[in-house]
Amino acid sequence: MKNCYLFFLFISFAATAQRPVPPAPLPDPEASLLTYRASLAKLRQEHQQQRDLPELSFFLFGMGDRLKLIYRDGRLLNAITGNIEEQWTVKRALVIPSEYTVHLDLAGVPPGQPQTVQVREDENGVWILQPGKRPRLIPGTRSPLVLPRFAGTTYGPILRVLHQEILVNVINGRPVPNFMAYARPWYRDAALMAMVLRETGNLRLIRDWILALRDPFDRNASSIGEADNPGQVLFLVSLVSDKTHPVVQTALDSVQPFRRDSYIAGKTDAGEHPVYQTKWLKYGLKVLGLPDPYIIPTQYDSYSSLFWWDYKGEHVAAPDTPPKKTDESVSRHFPYLTWAEDHFYSRPDSPERRGMVGNLDYPLSWEQQASHAHYPGMTILDKELTRKKLAFPHSRHAAEMFLLLMTP
Repeated sequence: MKNCYLFFLFISFAATAQRPVPPAPLPDPEASLLTYRASLAKLRQEHQQQRDLPELSFFLFGMGDRLKLIYRDGRLLNAITGNIEEQWTVKRALVIPSEYTVHLDLAGVPPGQPQTVQVREDENGVWILQPGKRPRLIPGTRSPLVLPRFAGTTYGPILRVLHQEILVNVINGRPVPNFMAYARPWYRDAALMAMVLRETGNLRLIRDWILALRDPFDRNASSIGEADNPGQVLFLVSLVSDKTHPVVQTALDSVQPFRRDSYIAGKTDAGEHPVYQTKWLKYGLKVLGLPDPYIIPTQYDSYSSLFWWDYKGEHVAAPDTPPKKTDESVSRHFPYLTWAEDHFYSRPDSPERRGMVGNLDYPLSWEQQASHAHYPGMTILDKELTRKKLAFPHSRHAAEMFLLLMTP
């Protein structure tokens, strides 16, 4: 009986030792917000192409595989069901995106009761913090993450927010462009997200999804197999497995219909982009250590400048001078294209930055009028977003921004 008691005592102590340590309340929310806004002001000085976005005061909680939550107007909502998880009568609300914190000054609270509450997300989960009360971890949010502060970088607070905008769009282990407007991953977006997750030590979040891949095409664009997808699948596989993964041979076989002598060509975003598509395929073969018989064609391709991490020398500029870049209307709706071009063309002697920055503290990323987004899903934030066909945050945009701003 004594041994049984000691056993259960040991289990109790072990369980207690494994309980996550709650974060301290943010001591000076106003100062933290000012620091973040100063970083944003510096970014907007360098990236002067800006656009106005709807000013909705909200914040998303639930990075990675945690329960998705929305704070707005004194309520903490389940972002999937719309159910109210918590609510408060609020005198003032401060959203501090870089600290993953919403600070609330409460109204109508009797003397002697806590006058403030903070909803704060950290490496362990999403917490409710109130003076004089035990910190409370919101059910469904306990899950470990790596959340760097990016100390020593020029845009540390902004990188924190962009990282959050990517992580919050991982849902049920799958990387999606926006979890409210997209039900399925897109391989292009997932590949860029994976580059960030690799950088920050969070690849495990999508590891099982990658291991389960069997189709070399995401089939999101009207069920058409897009020619850049096989290369993206090969790259994704390289992050968690090797050339023996079952989808690898399927991907290699799938490119045969796209072959044009020594390169491939097919549809990507409804247009042929042989340089971009061949670059993706060659990169996928390269990272898996597979034979590569392909040669990047020497021709102009408007998508060539979206592929900035390799083969930059194999690029033919547009016929006009200076090299043609994404026009402003496309950049307003699909800003990740211009941010990718900024990364491609970025040189010490060419400081021009054309990637658009929004007018909001949060979110920093968006996409508008995409043909395959389900915008009614944005109604949970605001019905105007559905009417305007606007989704934010957007993981590919956040990833392109993150990867450029992380570059020394």
